Amino acid sequence: MPQRLALSALWVLALLAGAARAADLADCDAAVPQPAPAQRPLAQAYWLDGRTVQWPGLVVGPGERVRLHHARAASLRALPGEPVGGSEGGIDLAASAAAVPARFRFIGAGPRFDIGPVDVKALLREQLLLVHEAGDGRVIAATGIQLAGALDELYAAAEQVDDLGARPDAARTRFAVWAPTAQRVMLCRHAGPEAPAVSIDAMQFDASTGVWRAELAGDLSGQAYRYLVDVVTPTHGLVRNLVTDPYSTALTADSRLSLVADLASPALKPPGWDRLTRPDRIKASTDQIIYELHVRDFSASDASVRPAWRGKYLAFTEPASRGMKHLRALARAGLTDVHLLPVFDFASVPERGCKQPAVPAAPPDSDAQQAAVMAVAADDCFNWGYDPWHFNAPEGSYATDPLRRVIEFRQMVMALHRAGLRVGMDMVYNHMAAAGQNPKSVLDRLVPGYYHRLNAQGEIERSTCCDNTATEHRMMAKLMIDSAALWVREYKIDSMRFDLMGHQPREAMERLQVRVNAAAGRPVQLLGEGWNFGEVADGARFVQASQLSLNGSGIGSFSDRGRDAARGGSPGESGNDSVARQGWLNGLVYAPNALAHAEPEALPMAADLIRVGLAGSLRGYALTTWRGETRRLDQIAYGNQPAGYASEPGEVVNYVENHDNQTLFDSNAMKLPLDTSPAERARVQLLGAALVAFSQGVAYFHAGQDILRSKSLDRNSYDSGDWFNRLDWTYQTNHFGTGLPPKRDNFGKDGRDWALARERLARPGIAPRPSDIVWARDAFRDLLRIRASTPLLRLASAAQIQQRVSFPGSGPGQNPVLVATRIDGSALPGAGFKAVMSFINVAPTPQTLDLPEEAGTAWRLHPVHRGAGAADRRAAQARAAAGRFTVPGRTAVVFVSE
Repeated sequence: MPQRLALSALWVLALLAGAARAADLADCDAAVPQPAPAQRPLAQAYWLDGRTVQWPGLVVGPGERVRLHHARAASLRALPGEPVGGSEGGIDLAASAAAVPARFRFIGAGPRFDIGPVDVKALLREQLLLVHEAGDGRVIAATGIQLAGALDELYAAAEQVDDLGARPDAARTRFAVWAPTAQRVMLCRHAGPEAPAVSIDAMQFDASTGVWRAELAGDLSGQAYRYLVDVVTPTHGLVRNLVTDPYSTALTADSRLSLVADLASPALKPPGWDRLTRPDRIKASTDQIIYELHVRDFSASDASVRPAWRGKYLAFTEPASRGMKHLRALARAGLTDVHLLPVFDFASVPERGCKQPAVPAAPPDSDAQQAAVMAVAADDCFNWGYDPWHFNAPEGSYATDPLRRVIEFRQMVMALHRAGLRVGMDMVYNHMAAAGQNPKSVLDRLVPGYYHRLNAQGEIERSTCCDNTATEHRMMAKLMIDSAALWVREYKIDSMRFDLMGHQPREAMERLQVRVNAAAGRPVQLLGEGWNFGEVADGARFVQASQLSLNGSGIGSFSDRGRDAARGGSPGESGNDSVARQGWLNGLVYAPNALAHAEPEALPMAADLIRVGLAGSLRGYALTTWRGETRRLDQIAYGNQPAGYASEPGEVVNYVENHDNQTLFDSNAMKLPLDTSPAERARVQLLGAALVAFSQGVAYFHAGQDILRSKSLDRNSYDSGDWFNRLDWTYQTNHFGTGLPPKRDNFGKDGRDWALARERLARPGIAPRPSDIVWARDAFRDLLRIRASTPLLRLASAAQIQQRVSFPGSGPGQNPVLVATRIDGSALPGAGFKAVMSFINVAPTPQTLDLPEEAGTAWRLHPVHRGAGAADRRAAQARAAAGRFTVPGRTAVVFVSE
């Protein structure tokens, strides 16, 4: 009888286990819900390490205490004036004299407490509340605790784990995911991309690293999977989250499931991939000449690309297309790198079934076009892609089938390499598309409260635009570094541009540099946006990878010094300021428009900032200013910052246009006098390119800048559809006057921005003629030829620049519309010339500079200018004789001493 009862009990247990397993398996196929809105509770306290917490602002009175309450079921309730409810245990905390770690220097003052001899790792898998209690146990105040300090110390070993994600081989497939606060993690497995879940497997927890693991027999490549995670969240208590793998290297359509993929498998490699050699065009960072390009912009409107490939990776493999002919011509002229806007998996574009707007034929200043575009913007085929979902997998909307994203991305890289172009990527690790319990949140549904940077209340910071990540946290930095190394190793990426890099620690970026160099077996050039703003500004939390903090790192950052001086105003301007605040290129003082009101001294001030850029924005370079003072560039003011900020020229990226803000053509359309002819507008555009081509540092151009690209005055085209982002490789139009830009970011106060836009979009004589576009294209290529063939324009060190670069005609009494730069090549191996002298004349009329000290030097036009095919015949009219240099109006020219 006892044996029969025991068997019956076992049978019941087996039934219960089977039922539980079936329920778990059903959860694997559940839709990821959009959660009900929930207020994020306060998390004002901080784990400083694995044993100590600090509660900023807390004052503990006589007879009061602080306790740490915990509940595995996340049932805690702490209402003022009542005892804590739902607690499964309370720990009395003792005052701690521990010092505040440097990483927490930003938090407010407050008492610190020692947790005592308890298993903190176990506690971190429960709901925790720090409670200030009266002597009778009633709640005075309560707060959650920010987790990063504890997790980073207790699970420091996780940083060395090198097999996160899915790793298949012939014998087995291993899965590993870091989720130290999860109570349970199970692996949901699908036989194929569209198949329901076929099995669920419990994963084993490694208490030393916080990694959950499962190992299954056989090579499961092509099978799909997700993790089923039981975890406590700040907003929704204990939940069961169905989460894709943050280390996914392949995904099903719309990133619903992760896919097991062996990136070394021949099935995922185009023929010849392993034998592909990268273009060897870069000896120093300053050799880079970069063209920033969006995958979809490149071919979405190119009729020479087969329809199924337009807007896709495979468009780059169409050698006879107009777009590829354009890129190959740029490569022959000297372009070294194509930098692609985000091509990792992002959240904003449906990977199947995206919509195309029906844009009506309407007048050039109509609002009908933008209304049609924006009506479907949320579901259309276009977005810049600055909304990361999975860092390690290519974006699926650019593949002909999302399941082919890996191989088609590699085909694109092969095609660009074979065209002689290195491939750079825009890396966006500073924020995610979503956080919390949002269905498109990955990191925060896996380890709630860890991967994102929180403010003093425990809310996610959003200074970048979206949910900021915290790359100062150990495992977020690891994810970033691991990801960057993967792209270099598996996709042969040559260089990288980091979005809002100033939100990342310098030390993390330096570690990343070491890793990617090792992965590539050669230097991988890094550059990024070193803007200093938000909650991390001025080193509030760590030494940033920002302009002023990167010097000496070898990592480049974009310079806004020359950009703003050249264009005028600033990226955030609106209303009349967008017209009145002219720049050095487009008329400041010397050719005022109807709204201009600049003081005369603004022009030489701008000219000096132009010289700052030409000298590579080097901190230690000395310049005699228009006031007659000789100052280091870091002693010249640029707003509240030093104008010079770089230690070496490879640390500065010179540009006048990129994907952000209005194109240079559109900015000039606002600021140039309205009666400026199309041909003269093309010349002004070329002067902007010449400024970049003649500057020491890294040269960076925006795709279409060479063909007068317009976005019909759109200031922020990130979600403005193909219509406002088109490129025309037939050179018939630049798309100026294709409707008012989208109202969302361009209407302005009381509609003033639209009114100013209407005045220009409707005006004949601003849009270029095809002949103007072709001239700009060819003259731009000549500038590339000049830079590429003239090593003196891209000196590799600050010492060389300080020794060899000078600015004749600068200082007091200068002619600020004509900037000359002299570069001495004597005794410099490989210089090519004894000296070069570049001139940029922004005035509409010829200008002359007398330099008696040059009377004994034989100066000739640069060989490119002298060539029979030189595009700018006006430049050929420039003269140098007996120390007198005459430069035609709105002309950039280089003289050489051979």
